Amino acid sequence: ESKLIILASGGPGELVRIMRSYTYEKLLWTTSRVLKVLSVCSSNKPAIVEAAGMQALAMHLGHQSQRLVQNCLWTLRNLSDAATRCDNMEGLLQMLVQVLSSNDINMVTCSAGILSNLTCNNQRNKVIVCQVGGIEALVRTILQGGDREDITEPAVCALRHLTSRHPEAEMAQNAVRLHYGLPVLVKLLHPPSRWPLIKAVIGLIRNLALCPANHAPLREHGAIPRIVQLLIRAHQDTQRRTPMNNQSGNNQQQQQQQGAYVDGVRMEEIVEGTVGALHILAREAHNRAVIRGLNCIPLFVQLLYSPIENIQRVAAGVLCELAAEKEGAEIIEQEGATAPLTELLHSRN
Repeated sequence: ESKLIILASGGPGELVRIMRSYTYEKLLWTTSRVLKVLSVCSSNKPAIVEAAGMQALAMHLGHQSQRLVQNCLWTLRNLSDAATRCDNMEGLLQMLVQVLSSNDINMVTCSAGILSNLTCNNQRNKVIVCQVGGIEALVRTILQGGDREDITEPAVCALRHLTSRHPEAEMAQNAVRLHYGLPVLVKLLHPPSRWPLIKAVIGLIRNLALCPANHAPLREHGAIPRIVQLLIRAHQDTQRRTPMNNQSGNNQQQQQQQGAYVDGVRMEEIVEGTVGALHILAREAHNRAVIRGLNCIPLFVQLLYSPIENIQRVAAGVLCELAAEKEGAEIIEQEGATAPLTELLHSRN
């Protein structure tokens, strides 16, 4: 209630004005504490963003007071998912990339999370982060993050955003390789990584595979067999939870709608992500040979019958690539893919 009273009295704008106008550390720190509390309130959050609060907080990221910088970062992280449409973010984005090289783990974690949010579906922010050395800084963050998923997951998500759908995307796909990011990313597909991180890495590898120069190194680091392994595991999980388990009718329906969730990730999303990555990797002949050798064509054909249209789409895509050689085409035919593929030709999508 008190938060709403502050909002009604024009509090957010006034607090932002203080952050912009004063230099006295204790006042700035106290103000940033109030903003931090308000930044988790769904009504105050957009008001702070609209008052140019992100830019005002960014002014203090280079301050020598650690407690002030930390408060500003926490507040920025809370606000950042509501600020994906903001302009004039160059200064903030540049400071966040610099903060990634801090020795303070909390500051690095915060900065990676903010960069992940601000690069989501925002072409302009993506280009700026690439231009200020963000790719190299994020790869270094992942290399140094080790098993700390609170650091590696937002950094991988930011890289996933930066490697697709903007003018500098191709440069970014190359830069991840040039800064030695590929081996560590493939390593993150293995234990002890949990599903949310694995899902993000799979999406990033798919984007990296759009760049032909990444095909050979991804293959040499063993990405393809591991992606196939994850696909098989996730697919088995989705099968285990289908209504064939003798449950009461109502419960069955619920199970089907929910899908198989592990660590908050739907296994159907992992199936779609892994097949989508293999689809792009299969554009290259050596990769197709590796995929054929892993005997997963029968599974791709089975996925043409999936109730989820996106899974049908990526399965058809990978089969289309694998049919480029006689060996692939023959296996696909033997597996009886002609009927489902013909049927999909008549689908509305």
